[in-house]
This record gives sequence, structure tokens and C-alpha cells, in this order.
Amino acid sequence: MNLLFANDRRGEYPPSLYAEQNPALAPFPRLRGEARADVVVVGGGYTGLSAALTLARAGRQVVLLEAQRVGFGASGRNGGQLGSGQRLEVDELERMAGREAARRLWDMAEEAKALVRAYAAEAGVTVHDGIAHAARTAREAAHARENAERLARDYDYPLVQPLDQQGLRALVKSPLYVGGDVDRGAGHLDPLALSLGLARLAVAAGVRIHENSHVHAIRHAARAGDKTIVQTGTGRVLCDHLILAANGYLGRLDERVAARVMPINNFVVATEPLGARADEILGENVAVHDTRFVVNYWRLSDDRRLVFGGGENLGYRFPRDIAAKVRKPLEQVYPQLKGVRITHAWGGTLAITLNRMPHFTRPAPNCLSASGYSGHGVALSNLAGKLMAQAVMGQSEGFDAMAALPSRPFPGGAGLRWPLLVAGMSWYSLRDRLGV
Repeated sequence: MNLLFANDRRGEYPPSLYAEQNPALAPFPRLRGEARADVVVVGGGYTGLSAALTLARAGRQVVLLEAQRVGFGASGRNGGQLGSGQRLEVDELERMAGREAARRLWDMAEEAKALVRAYAAEAGVTVHDGIAHAARTAREAAHARENAERLARDYDYPLVQPLDQQGLRALVKSPLYVGGDVDRGAGHLDPLALSLGLARLAVAAGVRIHENSHVHAIRHAARAGDKTIVQTGTGRVLCDHLILAANGYLGRLDERVAARVMPINNFVVATEPLGARADEILGENVAVHDTRFVVNYWRLSDDRRLVFGGGENLGYRFPRDIAAKVRKPLEQVYPQLKGVRITHAWGGTLAITLNRMPHFTRPAPNCLSASGYSGHGVALSNLAGKLMAQAVMGQSEGFDAMAALPSRPFPGGAGLRWPLLVAGMSWYSLRDRLGV
């Protein structure tokens, strides 16, 4: 099944709040015939746009190929949370890679947040400060407090404020949670607005974007001096370097990446504008995510709608009634919104790895790939694009640091990873429901 076309109409954005509120860019032309470039970027989300923009501003001739529309995938339909750190918390990173490497990974994630804020400012996109982390159990709340203390003590990051039950309730007005924290250095934004803004910046820098240009074959350069050939249904590009930036939509373009990066679906709804009722939801304009394995996440839009993501899906097809699927966790978190009118409901495909850290690799000598942001991609994917661009230009330290992280294939590889993931997701979903 090709996820590029399995759940969405060709050449159309999903029926999201973001697509309704952001005027689409004029379509970029389909690739036709043969073209040449210094670098071809496959994928028009944050990773690809950041890579293309960085390269073009350094004087490289860049062609970006997008199978649908720029920002069509997870970059244009996610929850909009600009989180701190990596997907794993620093204590887990220390166990995985050691204290020194964990600190470097934290500092890179701080660079990622700063990069997104700089892109957003240049593109005219507002970033609101603050993300709260809502804990369901006393043990989770204690861990949040310990993590905040560790970040302040060992990572020079004093911006995470631990919250007891009363403190969290003042901020997140839900009966489900017993404490947590709020990260004042994190933030939230309109994700599609950022994607479209990056595309405008990339074009202004000289990037040639081709939409509706699905890459279905790659012939890597066989020896020094040869060109890599990137083939679509209506044309091809000859290039010196190739960047793969398709994340959950990479498909089988590289089997070794596919064995380590798993596409999964997630679902989001937006309610009607809540007006004064929004004050019953959040005490401040912060985003929130909780500690469930199948995480709930939410924030208020600028017109005071609740944008709420949640609900698992054990198949590649979106459910027929996304609103009904997400309504259940929404009303569990906020029983005061029972029966609220849902005006938009959409699904999206992200990608995870076995250890929940992004997978950076060189599939061929002149090819780089980054994917598998595991739900933490707003910051990290933008940085990944910049790091790949720098590696193309001979500055590979950042890329190599990420590529050095352990990256095991899913059991069964690309062929059997999905049924095994379904079994695992079913188990963790049961634990969520039992409150374990």
C-alpha cells in the first residue's frame, strides 16, 4: 500500500483546520522531461524544505520533488508542538549514549528550536510559548519533577517548572491528571503555516519545487563522477547529491531505511470556536501532551478552538469516522466538553523508530536520509534538513553525531514489521486503558 495516496486525494490537502485557515500556494509545476541539479531533495515537508533552503542560500542548484503538495504530510497536519530535547528524555539518553553524548544531543535539540523560531519569524508565523506535560500517576509526576531538576542542574536549562496537582489543574483544567510540569522554553504554532512559509522562503532563494512529482525509482551513482538519477512518472533529474526527506512516506525507495522506520497514523480534530469556554480548558495559552503511550495532545488555535489529537489506529487506512474516534479521548480529558461540535477531523502519517530516536544514514555515497522523528518532529525535522544540507557541503559533524546513534531494524524488517507493531500497540493501548 502506498501511503502517499491511500488516505488522501491526489494534489489536495486534508480537510484540516490548518488547510481551511491558510491560503494555499499556487501549485508548483509537475516535473516534465529531464532536469539537472547539484542536489535533489525528495519530500516537501519540514526536512526537505529546510535542506533545500539551506543549500540554495549557499549557492547550490536545488530541485525539490514532492509527490503531493508542499506541507502535505505530517509537516502540515501535526499538533504544532515545538518541544524541547529529543524524543527520549535525558536520563534515557544518558543510559543509551553516555552523559557527554546526551548533553550534545540536548544542545542540538536546543539549536533545533532556535532554528524553527528563526524560520517562523522570517516567514511571519507566530510561535506561542509553553508546553505542559500532564502526568496520570504519582510516579509519573515524581519523574517529571526529577527530570526538571536534572535539566536545571546538568543541562543549564531551568525553564521546566514542576507542578503538583493543584498547579497543573490551574493550567490544564482536566480531572485526569495528578501533576506534571510546564516547559516555558517550548512552544506551539500552526504547522501548515510554517510549511508554506518555508516553501516561500525556499523559492525566493532559488529552489525549483515540483509538486505532484512522485519519485518511484532512484539509480545511485555507480562510481565517482557519475550522476544519481531520480525518476518520476513524467521526468527525471540528474544530480550530484540526493537527500531523502519523505519520512513516513518514503515507502520502498530504500529498503534499509524502511526496515528501521515505521509509518503509523494519528488523528486530530478541531472543535467549534469555544469563546469564553476556552478559559475552562486551559489557564494559559500553552500546548499540552500527556503520558499515555498513545499520547493525547492539544492546544487552542488562535480563534480559540480546541485542536486535539489522540486515538490509535491498527491499520494503514484512516477510520471512516475520525471525529468519533478522537471524541472519546477528548471527552475523557475534558468531560465539560461532552457533545461539543467538532468542525474538522483529519488523519496523518508520521514515522517512528524502534528506539524513538531519528534515523540518520547514508544509503549511498552521495545520498543522505533522515526520518523517524517519532512524534517529536517539528523541531528535529527542520534541524535534520539543515544538518543534511551542511553534510552535502562538507560540514558533516552534526549529521554524523546523529547517524552514530544505535538504530536497530524492527523485528521482521520491512516485510513483517507492521503485524508485530500491531501486537505491541495493542498491548500498550490496553495498558493505557487500565491506567498502568
